Amino acid sequence: MPAPDTIVALASGSPPAGVAVLRLSGAQAFAVLDALTGQTQTLPAPRQMALRALCDPETGDLLDRALVVRFAAPNSFTGEDTVELHLHGGPAIVADTLAAILRCPGCRQAREGEFTRRAFDNGRLDLTAVEGLSDLVRARTAAQRRQALSAAGGEAHRTILGWRDRLLRARALTETLIDFVDEEVPDDLLDAARAEVAAVAVALRGALDDAAAGLAVRDGLQVAIVGPPNAGKSTLLNALAGREAAIVSSVAGTTRDVVEVTADLAGHLVVIADTAGLRDTADAVEAEGVKRALAAMERADLCIEVRDLTATSAPAAAEGLDSGRRLVFWNKADLADAELPAAGIVGSAASGQGVDGLRQAILKTARALASRGEHAVIQRSRHRTAMAAAAEALDLWQQPGLSEEILASALDHAIRALDQVVGASHVEHMLDIIFREFCIGK
Repeated sequence: MPAPDTIVALASGSPPAGVAVLRLSGAQAFAVLDALTGQTQTLPAPRQMALRALCDPETGDLLDRALVVRFAAPNSFTGEDTVELHLHGGPAIVADTLAAILRCPGCRQAREGEFTRRAFDNGRLDLTAVEGLSDLVRARTAAQRRQALSAAGGEAHRTILGWRDRLLRARALTETLIDFVDEEVPDDLLDAARAEVAAVAVALRGALDDAAAGLAVRDGLQVAIVGPPNAGKSTLLNALAGREAAIVSSVAGTTRDVVEVTADLAGHLVVIADTAGLRDTADAVEAEGVKRALAAMERADLCIEVRDLTATSAPAAAEGLDSGRRLVFWNKADLADAELPAAGIVGSAASGQGVDGLRQAILKTARALASRGEHAVIQRSRHRTAMAAAAEALDLWQQPGLSEEILASALDHAIRALDQVVGASHVEHMLDIIFREFCIGK
């Protein structure tokens, strides 16, 4: 197999900037650095930064005086020889230095995520760490940062490998029973295998139970504002968002689609959705809005049910909501003459009364989920799908009377499912999708 090309890309933000970092990785990385620094300057020792004058190898023109550092394989991010050039961040400096590097033999521009892909292919990162690194780059809140650091640091990887090792031990014990069926083997081998499987099955179910918390941290706490028309849902969304995100009108049925805004509440990402008023309607467009409102309510981690205190009839509670996912906001308290209810949050979306209390209630839910979700093993939908498949395969071990061959096959399915999570089973189209999420230079 020929050696892969040496790749180069800007690893920092676009110039102009105070400092711009060009990263090279591959077999020719050190040779390129030697060509840029010329014969009169020695290369710095690995992992030691040094000031060097960089010149165009063809023309001899001075490009910049920069800090350079090199990392010898396999002790680098990619597992290959790697060089970083910390240049002054002027556009001309970056462009001319990059052009000089690309004229060197065996060098080319890196593609999206190619540095990280090489780290994965060289065993420096598993797939959960790769995804954690991607999430770390995109983290918008403190909770997302903590979750991404946990994944990038290999916490999920170590947990999953621990489960996999236990299943492999159970598989070996089961295989012994199959291979030596005519021999005398200890009677407790199958019991020992069942104990390993049971422990992993319990852990998998616990991870699946925490999946919503992990996804809520990564994708944001999903909050849906629901209720009848004209209850003040859109006004409440604007009050929570601090801007005019939704159209407010006295005409019932104004909101026909789901309007979403995102907010950072004390380091927690929250996605708040305003929905169409829930009622029976012959209007086809409004009926579609109601359908989408019900779908948003179904997938929400938390629903704020808005009730109008000035309504002539008692508002009916939104159906299908358990108390654990519902907050009731009694709206228009500034206009109401009736006695105010004791339960729920009483306020006015128009005047802002009670809105801070509602924010604190949302934040309480976000913090509760984050306490579980920041270190949850399942942080993406594909993790949940694979682990659900593993758990389903292990359920066969709870059925009496099955042969050792069927039980062994169930273990094989569970192990393959876990391998998909960490990337031990390479599925190229899945890997392509994941690495395309990265920017060039990462």
